[in-house]
Amino acid sequence: MDASAKLNSFTGDQGPRPKLARAFHIAAEPAGAAQAYNKPMEPLVIAGKAFQSRLIVGTGKYKDGAETQAAIEASGAEMVTVAVRRLNLDRTRESLLDYIDPQRYFLLPNTAGCYTADEAIRAARLGREVGLSDWVKIEVIGDQATLYPDVQATLEATRVLVKEGFTVLPYTSDDIVFARRLIDAGAAAVMPLGAPIGSGMGLQNLATLRILREMITEVPLIVDAGVGMASDVCLAMDMGADAVLINSAIAHAAKPVLMAEAMQHAVLAGRQSFLSGRMARKLYATASSPLEGLSR
Repeated sequence: MDASAKLNSFTGDQGPRPKLARAFHIAAEPAGAAQAYNKPMEPLVIAGKAFQSRLIVGTGKYKDGAETQAAIEASGAEMVTVAVRRLNLDRTRESLLDYIDPQRYFLLPNTAGCYTADEAIRAARLGREVGLSDWVKIEVIGDQATLYPDVQATLEATRVLVKEGFTVLPYTSDDIVFARRLIDAGAAAVMPLGAPIGSGMGLQNLATLRILREMITEVPLIVDAGVGMASDVCLAMDMGADAVLINSAIAHAAKPVLMAEAMQHAVLAGRQSFLSGRMARKLYATASSPLEGLSR
């Protein structure tokens, strides 16, 4: 299939997408099998570790630890990201870690607040040294106003940390060239932004996200940053994203706990819609009820 035909298949212009589904190793349903409503999704697998939930949540910007805890629980997420540089690691006073049960949630340290590869590498090492995890979400910011990633520094940090045995999930732009370079460097996933961090604008780069989804199937594609409401999340999943990472859209909602629950449902609805395969688009109407056999 040429690139144009693949993209048409992905966007739904030619009906269901069986070839794309096969690329994601989705098991076909046996003929005549009963379809249970809201059945569990196939796990999200990153670096050999399976997660039933495809929603990853952040822990910043909530009014207090209790609200953070309640929102995480309502989201149904299994993976929770924490900023290493903003944690009270000595535990001599109240810490965010007091509200996250490590037996229940998988902690993903991140390098938020880092502006160079060296800073990000040091933060990742610190997270591992204090026992958080040898996984890390790499963030290296290149511009203060937009919080866009410095992709070259991100690539440099990824190469170093992969060699040191880290499982690296880099926050990056929607540039397919750098996404490929990150994968070649050993990244366990690619996490492109959907819009600037904390903007809540929703997905502003649909075409490039679709291209990324078509061209990247060897590691998970996780949309990170910019979503504002549940419909944005549903769209990202319906486009074929493997997961979505959310913080601001939940924490800044008028009712964060309720929004967290909405995001859980949006991920499920979008993923099921993607797996179902949309109907073909047509220029003209088609009657919903057959015309044959109508009484005269």
